[in-house]
Amino acid sequence: MSSDVVVEPTRRRLSKRQADTVRRLTEAAVEELRDVGYTGLTMRNVATRSGVAAATAYTYFSSKNHLITEVFWRQLRELPEVPAGHGDVTERVVRVLRDIALLVAGEPELAAACTAALLGDDPDVAHLRERIGAEWHRRLDAALGDASDQDVLNALEIALGGALIHAGLGYCSYERMADLLESSSRLILNGSQ
Repeated sequence: MSSDVVVEPTRRRLSKRQADTVRRLTEAAVEELRDVGYTGLTMRNVATRSGVAAATAYTYFSSKNHLITEVFWRQLRELPEVPAGHGDVTERVVRVLRDIALLVAGEPELAAACTAALLGDDPDVAHLRERIGAEWHRRLDAALGDASDQDVLNALEIALGGALIHAGLGYCSYERMADLLESSSRLILNGSQ
């Protein structure tokens, strides 16, 4: 394998130059969302903002939903890890859930776009959804540590997914949802002991 291959994105392995193009596109997508929102976002405008030809943008992302889901995936992967074995199990789980729930809280246009994009039926979005779900699972399982139990893990994942959809639909703020997730996770964890 070449040392030039640095990132495995959704569709293929990338060289450093290609990874830079993808980075520019994802950063431009966030800027574009701030300016025009989800409905006004187009791949052509994101490509223009990033200094990339539209045809090139489509070689990396099949749709705007694919691009937005990639933004969410990258932000999720950048979240700091909750140290295993550090503190109480409940506090570790609460921190993981709160970190994920607040991931897009400061960016209302991005939050709304992520909700719409993640629910899309594009195969590339479906692939990223699986990776996102696996990352949620990995983080929660690590936070549970020795107390990990599949039923508890399932309940926490369902609570997280439901909470993000609830907030994404505008039923409450992401900050409020993080607080509700904390209460729910405490109920789940106390009920499992």
